Amino acid sequence: MSKKNYSYVGISFIILLFGIYAIPKIVQRFQKSDLEKFGKVPDFSFINQEGKTISNKTYDGKVYVVEFFFSTCPTICPIMNKKMLVLQNTFFGNPDFGIASISITPEIDTSDILKEYAKNNGITHKNWHLLSGKSEDVVYALSNNGFKLYAGKGDEDHGGFEHSGLFALIDKDGFIRSRKDEFGNPIIYYRALEEQGFPDQIKELTEDIKKLLDE
Repeated sequence: MSKKNYSYVGISFIILLFGIYAIPKIVQRFQKSDLEKFGKVPDFSFINQEGKTISNKTYDGKVYVVEFFFSTCPTICPIMNKKMLVLQNTFFGNPDFGIASISITPEIDTSDILKEYAKNNGITHKNWHLLSGKSEDVVYALSNNGFKLYAGKGDEDHGGFEHSGLFALIDKDGFIRSRKDEFGNPIIYYRALEEQGFPDQIKELTEDIKKLLDE
């Protein structure tokens, strides 16, 4: 075989290797995930821990997770935010990922309070915004009517307020997304806590964030 033919064989082999490696990735890039799509996130606008105005538009083009919490919560919030730290660390440095933690006690959770909370709880991702600054009525309307995630007054044992222990997953276009359960029913939201013997769904949420980042 001549040197010229050897060159053709070598080039063909390189092209074949490139195709084997690259084509599945290119195809995957343009495939849509199998996650269910629900309504768009309602418009919101709050002040974050740095005193900056953050709205749902801030997250355009990003995959993000929404939770409702309050800084003085003595029960589920610390657990929820430990789970959220897992997501932060998994996607740390990814500019297309974000978190919106919306306080249900805006009169208490000023920007300074939330900044201290972020410092004390290891919140460092630049797209993790702790949000407050509006009245309780505005926040309750967003949570209860917009997301259909409960928030309201509660027992003193719970810090005087109650809220859902669920995370909402939002895609790059602002739609709520979720996987289906083993029976084919959409779960809509992801459990941040173990409930009635059912484990949390942070592993599943992590997998689905990755799917949406690849869409």
